[in-house]
Amino acid sequence: MYIPRAATLAAAASTSVPLNSLTITKTPNGFTTSARGWNSFGIQANAATDPAFVFNQTSVEQQCDVLVSAGLIGLGYSYCSLDSGWSVGGNGDENGRIIADSSLFNMPDLANHLHDEGLQLGVYVVPGGFLADVNKTILDTDITIGSVCSGDNGLDRCNWNYGEDGVQQWHDSVVALFAEWGVDFIKLDFITPGSPDNGVSLPQNESLAVVNYHNAIINSGRRMRLDISWKLARDPSDFSIWENNADSFRTDQDINNSGADSDSFTAWATVQRAIDNYRQYIVLHTSQDETLTIYPDMDNLYVGNSAPEDGVTDDERFTIMNHWLGAGSNLILGNDLTELDDTGKAILTNSAAHSVADFAAQHPMRPRNPGTGEGDAQQLQAWIGGPDNTGNVVVLLANYGPDEGQGGFTTSLSGVQNVTVTWQDLGISGSFNIQEVWHGQNLGVSSQQLTASLDEGQSLLVVMTPEN
Repeated sequence: MYIPRAATLAAAASTSVPLNSLTITKTPNGFTTSARGWNSFGIQANAATDPAFVFNQTSVEQQCDVLVSAGLIGLGYSYCSLDSGWSVGGNGDENGRIIADSSLFNMPDLANHLHDEGLQLGVYVVPGGFLADVNKTILDTDITIGSVCSGDNGLDRCNWNYGEDGVQQWHDSVVALFAEWGVDFIKLDFITPGSPDNGVSLPQNESLAVVNYHNAIINSGRRMRLDISWKLARDPSDFSIWENNADSFRTDQDINNSGADSDSFTAWATVQRAIDNYRQYIVLHTSQDETLTIYPDMDNLYVGNSAPEDGVTDDERFTIMNHWLGAGSNLILGNDLTELDDTGKAILTNSAAHSVADFAAQHPMRPRNPGTGEGDAQQLQAWIGGPDNTGNVVVLLANYGPDEGQGGFTTSLSGVQNVTVTWQDLGISGSFNIQEVWHGQNLGVSSQQLTASLDEGQSLLVVMTPEN
Protein backbone atom coordinates (compact mmCIF):
# COMPACT_ATOMS: atom_id res chain seq x y z
CA MET A 1 0.00 0.00 0.00
CA TYR A 2 1.19 3.53 -0.80
CA ILE A 3 1.69 5.49 2.43
CA PRO A 4 0.52 9.11 2.00
CA ARG A 5 2.89 11.93 2.94
CA ALA A 6 1.63 13.93 5.91
CA ALA A 7 3.04 17.22 7.15
CA THR A 8 2.06 20.42 8.94
CA LEU A 9 1.73 23.40 6.62
CA ALA A 10 0.57 26.99 6.97
CA ALA A 11 -3.06 27.21 8.03
CA ALA A 12 -5.68 27.72 5.32
CA ALA A 13 -8.61 30.08 5.69
CA SER A 14 -11.64 28.49 7.26
CA THR A 15 -15.00 29.38 8.64
CA SER A 16 -15.99 28.12 12.06
CA VAL A 17 -18.59 25.33 12.19
CA PRO A 18 -19.33 23.88 15.64
CA LEU A 19 -18.38 20.26 16.18
CA ASN A 20 -21.30 18.87 18.12
CA SER A 21 -21.12 15.67 20.12
CA LEU A 22 -22.20 12.57 18.17
CA THR A 23 -22.20 9.19 19.89
CA ILE A 24 -23.77 5.76 19.55
CA THR A 25 -24.96 3.98 22.66
CA LYS A 26 -26.63 0.63 23.31
CA THR A 27 -28.97 -0.56 20.52
CA PRO A 28 -32.55 -1.78 21.10
CA ASN A 29 -31.40 -5.40 21.32
CA GLY A 30 -28.54 -4.56 23.66
CA PHE A 31 -25.46 -4.27 21.40
CA THR A 32 -22.64 -1.76 21.83
CA THR A 33 -20.70 -2.61 18.66
CA SER A 34 -21.70 -3.17 15.07
CA ALA A 35 -21.78 -6.68 13.61
CA ARG A 36 -18.71 -8.32 12.07
CA GLY A 37 -18.60 -11.52 10.07
CA TRP A 38 -19.44 -12.93 6.64
CA ASN A 39 -22.54 -13.02 4.43
CA SER A 40 -23.19 -15.33 1.49
CA PHE A 41 -24.83 -12.85 -0.89
CA GLY A 42 -21.68 -11.53 -2.57
CA ILE A 43 -20.75 -14.94 -3.95
CA GLN A 44 -24.39 -15.91 -4.60
CA ALA A 45 -24.94 -12.79 -6.71
CA ASN A 46 -21.54 -12.95 -8.42
CA ALA A 47 -21.10 -16.66 -9.05
CA ALA A 48 -18.05 -16.25 -11.30
CA THR A 49 -16.04 -14.97 -8.34
CA ASP A 50 -16.06 -18.50 -6.87
CA PRO A 51 -17.32 -21.12 -9.33
CA ALA A 52 -16.76 -23.88 -6.76
CA PHE A 53 -19.18 -22.31 -4.26
CA VAL A 54 -22.55 -23.99 -3.92
CA PHE A 55 -25.07 -22.35 -1.61
CA ASN A 56 -25.39 -25.20 0.83
CA GLN A 57 -24.20 -26.13 4.29
CA THR A 58 -20.88 -27.61 3.19
CA SER A 59 -19.77 -24.50 1.26
CA VAL A 60 -21.02 -22.12 3.92
CA GLU A 61 -19.14 -23.97 6.64
CA GLN A 62 -15.99 -23.91 4.50
CA GLN A 63 -16.28 -20.13 4.19
CA CYS A 64 -17.10 -19.45 7.81
CA ASP A 65 -14.44 -21.78 9.18
CA VAL A 66 -11.91 -19.32 7.72
CA LEU A 67 -13.13 -16.69 10.20
CA VAL A 68 -11.55 -18.96 12.80
CA SER A 69 -8.49 -20.27 10.93
CA ALA A 70 -7.49 -16.78 9.69
CA GLY A 71 -7.76 -15.31 13.19
CA LEU A 72 -10.66 -13.01 12.30
CA ILE A 73 -12.83 -14.28 15.14
CA GLY A 74 -10.36 -12.71 17.56
CA LEU A 75 -11.19 -9.34 16.00
CA GLY A 76 -14.92 -9.84 16.43
CA TYR A 77 -15.80 -11.45 13.08
CA SER A 78 -18.28 -13.93 14.49
CA TYR A 79 -21.42 -13.86 12.32
CA CYS A 80 -21.96 -16.40 9.55
CA SER A 81 -25.01 -15.07 7.74
CA LEU A 82 -27.08 -16.89 5.13
CA ASP A 83 -28.71 -14.64 2.55
CA SER A 84 -31.77 -15.33 0.39
CA GLY A 85 -32.32 -18.92 -0.72
CA TRP A 86 -31.70 -20.78 2.54
CA SER A 87 -35.43 -21.25 3.24
CA VAL A 88 -38.28 -22.92 1.39
CA GLY A 89 -39.47 -20.21 -0.99
CA GLY A 90 -43.15 -20.87 -1.54
CA ASN A 91 -44.55 -21.95 1.79
CA GLY A 92 -43.90 -22.48 5.48
CA ASP A 93 -44.61 -25.33 7.86
CA GLU A 94 -48.07 -26.39 9.08
CA ASN A 95 -48.40 -23.03 10.88
CA GLY A 96 -46.90 -20.94 8.07
CA ARG A 97 -43.55 -20.48 9.81
CA ILE A 98 -40.42 -19.95 7.74
CA ILE A 99 -38.50 -23.22 7.39
CA ALA A 100 -35.15 -24.21 5.91
CA ASP A 101 -34.73 -25.95 2.58
CA SER A 102 -33.63 -29.29 4.04
CA SER A 103 -31.88 -30.23 0.79
CA LEU A 104 -29.45 -27.37 1.49
CA PHE A 105 -29.30 -26.80 5.24
CA ASN A 106 -29.91 -28.48 8.58
CA MET A 107 -30.23 -25.37 10.68
CA PRO A 108 -29.68 -26.85 14.17
CA ASP A 109 -26.62 -28.75 12.91
CA LEU A 110 -25.25 -25.64 11.22
CA ALA A 111 -25.82 -23.56 14.35
CA ASN A 112 -24.09 -26.19 16.49
CA HIS A 113 -21.12 -26.32 14.11
CA LEU A 114 -20.74 -22.54 14.27
CA HIS A 115 -21.34 -22.22 17.98
CA ASP A 116 -18.73 -24.89 18.71
CA GLU A 117 -16.20 -22.61 16.99
CA GLY A 118 -17.40 -19.46 18.73
CA LEU A 119 -19.26 -18.26 15.62
CA GLN A 120 -22.89 -17.17 15.30
CA LEU A 121 -25.64 -17.89 12.78
CA GLY A 122 -27.51 -15.31 10.72
CA VAL A 123 -30.57 -15.72 8.46
CA TYR A 124 -32.31 -13.61 5.82
CA VAL A 125 -36.06 -12.87 5.79
CA VAL A 126 -38.52 -10.61 3.97
CA PRO A 127 -41.88 -9.24 5.16
CA GLY A 128 -45.20 -11.01 4.78
CA GLY A 129 -46.81 -14.40 5.15
CA PHE A 130 -46.65 -16.97 2.36
CA LEU A 131 -49.46 -16.74 -0.18
CA ALA A 132 -49.65 -20.53 -0.20
CA ASP A 133 -50.27 -20.53 3.56
CA VAL A 134 -53.34 -18.30 3.82
CA ASN A 135 -55.49 -21.19 5.04
CA LYS A 136 -53.03 -22.25 7.73
CA THR A 137 -53.55 -21.36 11.38
CA ILE A 138 -50.99 -19.25 13.23
CA LEU A 139 -49.34 -21.22 16.02
CA ASP A 140 -51.18 -21.18 19.37
CA THR A 141 -54.13 -19.24 17.90
CA ASP A 142 -57.29 -20.01 15.96
CA ILE A 143 -56.44 -17.24 13.45
CA THR A 144 -55.73 -18.10 9.84
CA ILE A 145 -52.97 -16.27 8.03
CA GLY A 146 -55.34 -15.19 5.27
CA SER A 147 -57.64 -13.42 7.72
CA VAL A 148 -54.88 -10.97 8.71
CA CYS A 149 -52.70 -10.97 5.58
CA SER A 150 -53.82 -10.02 2.07
CA GLY A 151 -52.64 -8.97 -1.37
CA ASP A 152 -49.37 -9.92 -3.07
CA ASN A 153 -46.14 -8.02 -2.49
CA GLY A 154 -44.36 -9.69 -5.40
CA LEU A 155 -42.28 -11.92 -3.13
CA ASP A 156 -44.80 -14.80 -3.02
CA ARG A 157 -46.10 -13.24 0.17
CA CYS A 158 -49.17 -11.39 1.36
CA ASN A 159 -49.10 -8.13 3.31
CA TRP A 160 -49.80 -8.22 7.05
CA ASN A 161 -52.59 -6.13 8.51
CA TYR A 162 -50.32 -4.84 11.25
CA GLY A 163 -51.99 -4.31 14.59
CA GLU A 164 -54.57 -7.06 14.15
CA ASP A 165 -54.61 -10.00 16.52
CA GLY A 166 -52.48 -12.80 15.10
CA VAL A 167 -49.82 -10.74 13.31
CA GLN A 168 -47.46 -10.38 16.25
CA GLN A 169 -48.15 -14.02 17.17
CA TRP A 170 -46.98 -15.15 13.71
CA HIS A 171 -43.75 -13.19 14.08
CA ASP A 172 -43.31 -14.58 17.59
CA SER A 173 -43.71 -18.13 16.29
CA VAL A 174 -41.15 -17.61 13.52
CA VAL A 175 -38.51 -16.05 15.75
CA ALA A 176 -39.14 -18.66 18.47
CA LEU A 177 -38.36 -21.33 15.87
CA PHE A 178 -35.19 -19.44 14.91
CA ALA A 179 -34.26 -19.36 18.59
CA GLU A 180 -34.73 -23.14 18.83
CA TRP A 181 -32.30 -23.56 15.94
CA GLY A 182 -29.75 -21.20 17.50
CA VAL A 183 -30.07 -18.15 15.22
CA ASP A 184 -28.18 -15.05 16.42
CA PHE A 185 -28.77 -12.51 13.63
CA ILE A 186 -31.77 -11.65 11.43
CA LYS A 187 -31.41 -9.65 8.23
CA LEU A 188 -34.83 -8.21 7.35
CA ASP A 189 -34.86 -7.04 3.75
CA PHE A 190 -37.27 -5.11 1.48
CA ILE A 191 -38.37 -2.70 4.20
CA THR A 192 -40.12 0.50 3.17
CA PRO A 193 -40.08 3.47 3.14
CA GLY A 194 -36.77 3.26 1.37
CA SER A 195 -36.27 -0.04 -0.43
CA PRO A 196 -36.38 0.40 -4.21
CA ASP A 197 -39.19 -1.53 -5.88
CA ASN A 198 -36.76 -3.88 -7.61
CA GLY A 199 -39.48 -5.44 -9.72
CA VAL A 200 -41.81 -6.31 -6.83
CA SER A 201 -44.91 -4.59 -5.43
CA LEU A 202 -43.94 -3.52 -1.95
CA PRO A 203 -46.37 -1.58 0.24
CA GLN A 204 -45.30 2.01 0.68
CA ASN A 205 -44.75 1.46 4.39
CA GLU A 206 -43.52 -1.82 5.87
CA SER A 207 -41.96 -0.19 8.92
CA LEU A 208 -44.17 -2.13 11.34
CA ALA A 209 -42.48 -5.35 10.20
CA VAL A 210 -39.40 -4.02 11.99
CA VAL A 211 -41.43 -3.44 15.15
CA ASN A 212 -42.95 -6.93 14.99
CA TYR A 213 -39.59 -8.64 14.49
CA HIS A 214 -38.05 -6.61 17.31
CA ASN A 215 -40.90 -7.57 19.65
CA ALA A 216 -40.56 -11.19 18.57
CA ILE A 217 -36.85 -11.18 19.41
CA ILE A 218 -37.63 -9.85 22.88
CA ASN A 219 -40.41 -12.41 23.32
CA SER A 220 -38.10 -15.25 22.23
CA GLY A 221 -35.75 -14.69 25.15
CA ARG A 222 -32.74 -15.16 22.84
CA ARG A 223 -30.30 -12.35 22.12
CA MET A 224 -30.34 -11.64 18.39
CA ARG A 225 -29.32 -8.76 16.20
CA LEU A 226 -31.83 -7.23 13.79
CA ASP A 227 -30.38 -5.68 10.62
CA ILE A 228 -32.82 -3.98 8.25
CA SER A 229 -32.41 -2.97 4.62
CA TRP A 230 -32.13 -1.38 2.10
CA LYS A 231 -31.45 2.35 1.55
CA LEU A 232 -34.02 3.16 4.19
CA ALA A 233 -35.80 6.46 4.68
CA ARG A 234 -33.94 8.89 6.94
CA ASP A 235 -36.70 11.34 7.89
CA PRO A 236 -37.20 11.72 11.66
CA SER A 237 -40.44 9.71 11.94
CA ASP A 238 -39.20 6.66 10.01
CA PHE A 239 -35.69 6.84 11.45
CA SER A 240 -37.22 6.82 14.92
CA ILE A 241 -38.81 3.43 14.13
CA TRP A 242 -35.52 2.03 12.84
CA GLU A 243 -33.55 3.39 15.79
CA ASN A 244 -35.97 2.11 18.42
CA ASN A 245 -36.28 -1.41 17.00
CA ALA A 246 -33.27 -2.41 14.88
CA ASP A 247 -29.56 -2.69 15.63
CA SER A 248 -28.33 -1.59 12.19
CA PHE A 249 -29.85 -0.27 8.99
CA ARG A 250 -28.72 -0.08 5.39
CA THR A 251 -27.81 3.40 4.21
CA ASP A 252 -27.51 2.42 0.53
CA GLN A 253 -28.49 -0.21 -2.00
CA ASP A 254 -26.36 -3.29 -2.64
CA ILE A 255 -22.84 -2.41 -3.75
CA ASN A 256 -22.01 -5.71 -5.42
CA ASN A 257 -21.86 -6.26 -9.18
CA SER A 258 -24.92 -8.44 -9.29
CA GLY A 259 -24.86 -10.94 -12.13
CA ALA A 260 -23.88 -14.57 -12.50
CA ASP A 261 -21.23 -13.72 -15.11
CA SER A 262 -19.54 -11.01 -13.07
CA ASP A 263 -16.02 -11.99 -12.02
CA SER A 264 -15.56 -9.00 -9.69
CA PHE A 265 -17.48 -8.13 -6.53
CA THR A 266 -17.91 -4.37 -6.77
CA ALA A 267 -16.79 -1.21 -8.59
CA TRP A 268 -15.31 2.08 -7.41
CA ALA A 269 -18.23 4.06 -8.83
CA THR A 270 -20.59 2.09 -6.60
CA VAL A 271 -18.34 2.57 -3.58
CA GLN A 272 -18.36 6.33 -4.18
CA ARG A 273 -22.16 6.14 -4.05
CA ALA A 274 -22.12 4.13 -0.81
CA ILE A 275 -19.78 6.61 0.86
CA ASP A 276 -21.96 9.52 -0.22
CA ASN A 277 -25.09 7.80 1.08
CA TYR A 278 -23.44 7.40 4.47
CA ARG A 279 -22.50 11.09 4.29
CA GLN A 280 -26.09 12.04 3.49
CA TYR A 281 -27.28 10.05 6.48
CA ILE A 282 -24.78 11.20 9.08
CA VAL A 283 -24.96 14.93 8.27
CA LEU A 284 -28.58 14.81 9.41
CA HIS A 285 -27.21 14.18 12.90
CA THR A 286 -24.47 16.80 13.15
CA SER A 287 -26.27 20.09 13.80
CA GLN A 288 -26.69 19.46 17.54
CA ASP A 289 -25.40 17.14 20.23
CA GLU A 290 -26.98 13.76 19.54
CA THR A 291 -26.87 10.20 20.80
CA LEU A 292 -27.86 7.44 18.37
CA THR A 293 -28.96 3.90 19.19
CA ILE A 294 -28.44 2.25 15.81
CA TYR A 295 -25.44 1.40 13.61
CA PRO A 296 -25.17 2.12 9.89
CA ASP A 297 -24.82 -0.79 7.48
CA MET A 298 -22.95 0.33 4.36
CA ASP A 299 -23.43 -3.15 2.82
CA ASN A 300 -21.02 -6.05 2.55
CA LEU A 301 -17.29 -5.42 2.56
CA TYR A 302 -15.32 -6.45 -0.55
CA VAL A 303 -11.71 -5.98 0.50
CA GLY A 304 -10.41 -9.51 1.07
CA ASN A 305 -9.69 -10.95 -2.38
CA SER A 306 -7.29 -9.73 -5.07
CA ALA A 307 -7.81 -6.29 -6.56
CA PRO A 308 -9.21 -7.65 -9.86
CA GLU A 309 -11.65 -9.90 -8.02
CA ASP A 310 -12.71 -7.20 -5.58
CA GLY A 311 -13.14 -4.88 -8.58
CA VAL A 312 -11.12 -2.02 -7.06
CA THR A 313 -7.44 -1.18 -6.67
CA ASP A 314 -5.44 -2.09 -3.59
CA ASP A 315 -5.44 1.58 -2.50
CA GLU A 316 -9.22 1.66 -2.93
CA ARG A 317 -9.53 -1.51 -0.84
CA PHE A 318 -7.82 0.27 2.06
CA THR A 319 -9.99 3.34 1.49
CA ILE A 320 -13.14 1.21 1.58
CA MET A 321 -12.06 -0.31 4.87
CA ASN A 322 -11.17 3.10 6.29
CA HIS A 323 -14.69 4.36 5.63
CA TRP A 324 -16.49 1.27 6.94
CA LEU A 325 -14.30 1.36 10.08
CA GLY A 326 -14.73 5.08 10.69
CA ALA A 327 -18.49 5.00 10.18
CA GLY A 328 -18.97 2.33 12.83
CA SER A 329 -20.62 0.32 10.06
CA ASN A 330 -21.31 -3.39 10.10
CA LEU A 331 -18.16 -5.19 8.93
CA ILE A 332 -19.79 -8.09 7.14
CA LEU A 333 -17.49 -9.57 4.50
CA GLY A 334 -18.89 -10.69 1.18
CA ASN A 335 -15.68 -12.13 -0.22
CA ASP A 336 -14.55 -15.68 -0.95
CA LEU A 337 -12.81 -16.24 2.38
CA THR A 338 -11.06 -19.34 1.11
CA GLU A 339 -9.05 -17.14 -1.31
CA LEU A 340 -7.93 -14.20 0.80
CA ASP A 341 -4.83 -12.58 -0.66
CA ASP A 342 -1.96 -11.03 1.32
CA THR A 343 -3.41 -7.52 1.05
CA GLY A 344 -6.81 -8.76 2.14
CA LYS A 345 -5.29 -10.50 5.14
CA ALA A 346 -3.37 -7.33 6.03
CA ILE A 347 -6.57 -5.27 5.84
CA LEU A 348 -8.68 -7.71 7.83
CA THR A 349 -6.24 -8.63 10.59
CA ASN A 350 -4.78 -5.24 11.51
CA SER A 351 -5.56 -4.80 15.20
CA ALA A 352 -4.89 -1.04 15.18
CA ALA A 353 -7.43 -0.59 12.41
CA HIS A 354 -10.00 -2.56 14.34
CA SER A 355 -9.32 -0.38 17.37
CA VAL A 356 -10.63 2.42 15.16
CA ALA A 357 -13.78 0.37 14.60
CA ASP A 358 -14.15 -0.01 18.36
CA PHE A 359 -13.71 3.75 18.77
CA ALA A 360 -16.23 4.51 15.99
CA ALA A 361 -18.76 2.15 17.55
CA GLN A 362 -19.22 4.96 20.10
CA HIS A 363 -17.95 7.92 18.06
CA PRO A 364 -18.86 7.61 14.34
CA MET A 365 -17.15 9.90 11.88
CA ARG A 366 -18.86 12.75 10.06
CA PRO A 367 -17.59 14.89 7.16
CA ARG A 368 -15.79 18.19 7.71
CA ASN A 369 -14.98 19.79 4.37
CA PRO A 370 -11.39 21.06 4.08
CA GLY A 371 -11.52 24.84 4.06
CA THR A 372 -15.02 25.26 5.50
CA GLY A 373 -15.81 22.52 8.02
CA GLU A 374 -19.13 21.91 6.27
CA GLY A 375 -20.50 18.46 5.39
CA ASP A 376 -20.98 18.64 1.63
CA ALA A 377 -19.88 15.96 -0.83
CA GLN A 378 -16.33 16.69 -2.01
CA GLN A 379 -13.70 14.82 -3.99
CA LEU A 380 -11.04 15.90 -1.48
CA GLN A 381 -12.68 15.15 1.83
CA ALA A 382 -11.99 15.08 5.55
CA TRP A 383 -13.85 13.19 8.29
CA ILE A 384 -13.64 13.22 12.09
CA GLY A 385 -14.81 10.79 14.76
CA GLY A 386 -14.89 11.93 18.37
CA PRO A 387 -13.58 13.48 20.50
CA ASP A 388 -14.01 10.85 23.20
CA ASN A 389 -13.93 11.81 26.87
CA THR A 390 -10.11 11.97 26.80
CA GLY A 391 -10.00 14.20 23.72
CA ASN A 392 -8.87 11.51 21.25
CA VAL A 393 -10.11 11.82 17.69
CA VAL A 394 -9.94 9.73 14.52
CA VAL A 395 -9.38 11.68 11.30
CA LEU A 396 -9.69 10.41 7.75
CA LEU A 397 -8.50 12.30 4.65
CA ALA A 398 -9.50 11.04 1.21
CA ASN A 399 -9.13 11.71 -2.49
CA TYR A 400 -11.99 9.84 -4.14
CA GLY A 401 -10.74 10.55 -7.64
CA PRO A 402 -13.02 11.91 -10.37
CA ASP A 403 -16.73 11.46 -9.70
CA GLU A 404 -17.79 8.38 -11.67
CA GLY A 405 -21.42 9.44 -11.64
CA GLN A 406 -22.74 8.75 -8.15
CA GLY A 407 -20.21 10.32 -5.80
CA GLY A 408 -22.22 13.48 -5.24
CA PHE A 409 -19.31 15.88 -5.76
CA THR A 410 -19.18 16.15 -9.63
CA THR A 411 -15.48 17.19 -9.78
CA SER A 412 -12.80 15.34 -11.73
CA LEU A 413 -9.40 16.29 -10.31
CA SER A 414 -6.83 13.83 -11.62
CA GLY A 415 -3.62 12.52 -10.13
CA VAL A 416 -2.07 13.26 -6.76
CA GLN A 417 -3.73 16.02 -4.74
CA ASN A 418 -2.78 17.67 -1.47
CA VAL A 419 -5.62 17.38 1.04
CA THR A 420 -5.30 19.76 3.99
CA VAL A 421 -7.65 20.02 6.93
CA THR A 422 -7.13 22.54 9.72
CA TRP A 423 -8.16 22.10 13.31
CA GLN A 424 -10.65 24.92 12.68
CA ASP A 425 -12.14 22.88 9.81
CA LEU A 426 -12.43 19.88 12.13
CA GLY A 427 -13.84 21.91 15.01
CA ILE A 428 -11.04 21.06 17.45
CA SER A 429 -8.12 22.88 19.04
CA GLY A 430 -4.85 22.12 20.78
CA SER A 431 -1.78 20.05 20.03
CA PHE A 432 -2.15 16.43 18.97
CA ASN A 433 0.23 13.55 18.52
CA ILE A 434 -0.72 12.00 15.18
CA GLN A 435 -0.40 8.26 14.55
CA GLU A 436 -1.00 6.71 11.13
CA VAL A 437 -3.10 3.59 11.64
CA TRP A 438 -2.15 0.93 9.09
CA HIS A 439 1.62 0.99 9.52
CA GLY A 440 1.86 2.59 12.96
CA GLN A 441 3.92 5.54 11.74
CA ASN A 442 4.15 8.48 14.11
CA LEU A 443 3.54 11.62 12.06
CA GLY A 444 4.58 13.98 14.83
CA VAL A 445 2.77 16.68 16.78
CA SER A 446 0.65 19.44 15.27
CA SER A 447 -1.45 22.23 16.70
CA GLN A 448 -2.76 23.48 13.37
CA GLN A 449 -3.57 21.00 10.63
CA LEU A 450 -3.00 17.73 8.80
CA THR A 451 -2.00 17.37 5.16
CA ALA A 452 -1.70 14.30 2.97
CA SER A 453 -0.66 13.90 -0.66
CA LEU A 454 -3.20 11.43 -2.01
CA ASP A 455 -3.56 9.83 -5.42
CA GLU A 456 -6.98 8.92 -6.80
CA GLY A 457 -8.70 6.45 -4.48
CA GLN A 458 -6.18 6.89 -1.66
CA SER A 459 -6.86 7.91 1.93
CA LEU A 460 -5.04 8.54 5.19
CA LEU A 461 -6.44 7.28 8.51
CA VAL A 462 -4.94 8.63 11.73
CA VAL A 463 -5.58 8.60 15.44
CA MET A 464 -4.86 11.94 17.14
CA THR A 465 -4.12 12.06 20.86
CA PRO A 466 -4.00 15.38 22.78
CA GLU A 467 -0.56 16.43 23.98
CA ASN A 468 -0.59 17.29 27.71
